[in-house]
Amino acid sequence: VIAVQLPLTSLHDDVAATRRAIARAHGKVTLVGHSWAGTVISEAGNDARVTSLVYVAAFAPDFGQSTADLVGSYPAPPGSAGIAKTTDGYLYLPLKAVKEDFAPDVKTAEQERIAATQGPIRADAFGEKITHAAWHDKPSWFVVSKNDRMINPDLERAMAKTLHATTTEVAASHVSMVSQPDAIARVIERASE
Repeated sequence: VIAVQLPLTSLHDDVAATRRAIARAHGKVTLVGHSWAGTVISEAGNDARVTSLVYVAAFAPDFGQSTADLVGSYPAPPGSAGIAKTTDGYLYLPLKAVKEDFAPDVKTAEQERIAATQGPIRADAFGEKITHAAWHDKPSWFVVSKNDRMINPDLERAMAKTLHATTTEVAASHVSMVSQPDAIARVIERASE
C-alpha cells in the first residue's frame, strides 16, 4: 500500500504525484480515491499498470468535465456552506465544519486530528477538466456514503451509475473510510482480486 501525498495545487500536480506512486508500486495497481482524489484517479488511472479504480465518496468526472461541473449538477450539500477560503485561494474546513459536516460520525479526537492535518486545496483545481476518464476502460467500484454532507449522496449514486461501478452504500459521513474502515477495506479487497 502506498498513500499518495497529493500536493493539492492542481489536477496536473496531483496526477503527477499519483503516477510517481504507481511507478513505485510492484505488480498490478488498484487506485483508491476519496473525495477530490476520485478526480485524480480518473485521470491517473489511465496508466497501463492500473487494473481497477475504487471511488470512496468521491468525484468521478468524465472526459472534458471538471469536479466543479459535477458539483454544480446537483443541489449543494449542507457542508458546502462551511468551506473556508484563504486569501491566496485555497479551500479548507474549520474545525466546526469538520465536526458538523465532514466527519460527524467519528470521535472528537479523530475530528480534531482531521481538522489539524487536512491539506488545503487550491480552489481553481476544481475547474480543471479530465482529458480521459480511466473508468471508461477499467473496472470500477464506488462506495456511496448515504449520510454525506460534503458531496450530495444522489450525485454519488449518479456517478456510480454512469461508471457502471460495483456499488456499495454505507450509512456513513463523507469519511466512511474512517468511520467504517472494515466495509471500505472489503470493497478495496474485492477490487484488487
